[in-house]
Amino acid sequence: MATIMVQGVSSDAGKSLIATALCRWLRRRGALVAPFKAQNMSNNARVVDGGEIGTAQWLQALAAGAAADVRMNPVLLKPEADTRSQVVVNGVVSRELTESPWRGRSTRLWPHVEAAYRSLAAEYDVVVIEGAGSPAETNLWADDIVNMRVAELAGAPVLLVADIDRGGAFAHLYGTWALLPPPWRSHIRGFLLNKFRGDAGLLAPAPAELERATGVPTVGVVPWIEHALPDEEGPTVGAPSGRSRRVCIVGGPYASNLDEFVRLQQVRRRPLGAHACCADGRRPRGAARFQARPQRPGVDAIERHGRRRHQRGCVRRTGAGNLRRSADARWRDRGSRRRRGIGGGSRPATGRYLLPHGQDHPLHRGAVRPPPACLVVAGRSVV
Repeated sequence: MATIMVQGVSSDAGKSLIATALCRWLRRRGALVAPFKAQNMSNNARVVDGGEIGTAQWLQALAAGAAADVRMNPVLLKPEADTRSQVVVNGVVSRELTESPWRGRSTRLWPHVEAAYRSLAAEYDVVVIEGAGSPAETNLWADDIVNMRVAELAGAPVLLVADIDRGGAFAHLYGTWALLPPPWRSHIRGFLLNKFRGDAGLLAPAPAELERATGVPTVGVVPWIEHALPDEEGPTVGAPSGRSRRVCIVGGPYASNLDEFVRLQQVRRRPLGAHACCADGRRPRGAARFQARPQRPGVDAIERHGRRRHQRGCVRRTGAGNLRRSADARWRDRGSRRRRGIGGGSRPATGRYLLPHGQDHPLHRGAVRPPPACLVVAGRSVV
C-alpha cells in the first residue's frame, strides 16, 4: 500500500482539485485508489454509504472509481455560526461532540480518524490524503488531526501546494516549510505552484533558489483551470457578462449545499443584499431566517418581489434535502398554470418552473435553460 498527501500553504490553494486529479491519474493506471481527509469543514456534503461526507471526498471517490463511504471523511464539521459547528463523525451527527468545547475534542476524534485510515489502507493500493488549511498554523498544532499528524500516521510524502494567482507563492512555501519542526519538514518532498496564468519561463530563478534554501524541489506548475466541479464552499466563479438570463439566489450565511447551484453560473446570478433580506442566524444549521423588514416575513416579501419584478419568472424555495433535485433539473415552460414548487413547501407562483429531472449529479447533465428571471431561496429551511 502506498500513500501521498496533498497539503497547502493556505485554504483555497487548490488541494482538493490536485487530490482529485491524482485519484483519477492513479486509477487510470490500474491502481485501486481511495481518497481520505481526516477532518473537513464544509456545509457542502453528499450522502454516501453510512452517512454523509464532504463534497470534495465524494468527488475524489468518483474520480478514483471507488464507492464513496464515510471512512474517506471520518470527521465533518458543518458551521452553524462563526463560533459553532455541527460535528459529524463517521457520517452521523454527534450531538455530544457538537456541544463540547473545541479544545480537547481532538483526543476523542483521533481514534475515529486512525481507524478509518487503517481500514482504507488495508483495502486499497493507494490512499490519496488531503490536508486542511495549512500545516504551519502553530496555534492548532496541539489539536491537529488532519495535517502532519496524519502524515506521520501514514508515513506519507507531502506535496505542498501554493496558489500563485494570489501572489507571494514563494514566500508562502518557504514560510510554511520554515515554521515546521524538522521531523515534519522531512515529510515535504515537493512544492507545487497552482493556478498559474502566464509564461512559466518567467518563474526562474525562484524555484531553484527555493530549492537551495529548503532542499525541496518545485515539482510542477499547474495552469489556471476553469471548471464547473462541485466546490466545498459553494459557487465562487463569476457570472457571465453581457446579455443573459438572470437567476437571483438568496442563501443564509450557513446555508447547506450551495455548491449544488454551480450549474447556475452559466447564467447571470444576482445575489440579493441586506436591503432585500437579512439573516438572524437563530435557526438550526444552514437554515437562516429571512426577513425583509421588521414584522414582515421574508419569504412573503421575496415572493412579492418576484411577482413585481419578474412577472415571467418564478420564486423557488429549496430545503437541504431538495438542493440536488433543484440543481439537477430542467427549466420547463408551464405557461401561466399554477403549480407547487420544489422543496420547503413552496407556494404556487406563475410563470416558468424548475422541475426535477432524474437523480444524476448535475455534472452529468447538459446546459441549464432557465427562464428569463428566477429567484431561488436556498437553505436548510426557509420561514
